[in-house]
Amino acid sequence: MEFYNVLFGRRSIRKYSGQLVPEQSIQNILKAAMAAPSAGNEQPWQFVVIRERKVLDAIPNVHPYADMMKEAQAAILVCGDISLERHEGYWVQDCAAATQNLLLAVQAEGLGGVWLGVYPREPRMEGIKELVCLPAHVIPFSLIALGYPVEEKGPSNRFKPERIHTDRW
Repeated sequence: MEFYNVLFGRRSIRKYSGQLVPEQSIQNILKAAMAAPSAGNEQPWQFVVIRERKVLDAIPNVHPYADMMKEAQAAILVCGDISLERHEGYWVQDCAAATQNLLLAVQAEGLGGVWLGVYPREPRMEGIKELVCLPAHVIPFSLIALGYPVEEKGPSNRFKPERIHTDRW
């Protein structure tokens, strides 16, 4: 897929078919996520691939906006690993960059996905942490539901020239 088609075609998809997401697609998506820039190239991320139906179905119990997980065929949890952090506090930006790359790769793979924010909401963080047994030094950042889309959304145009300032405000 041509880059701008991927970029502008990426939309939040919350309805999925029952078709399984191929392992190769998951690997491609994870490679794209790990290609993201990070402060000092520290790459302070970890990823949890969730395919188990029982876990996917339990996520809405700990995340108030995660009902689509009941239809998702997989999910990827993006986490910050504090033990890998050399530049304090930048793990959040690094994980956001990895999440954006991940979402673009989802689109390029012909899949649908949606970014569910986990960090910094403590109840969500604790619930997800417990659900997937994260160690204490790993912080859940974002959760991406994955599947083959059964809804279509056209490309978005969010360009707002009034938000651009040159040299000074």
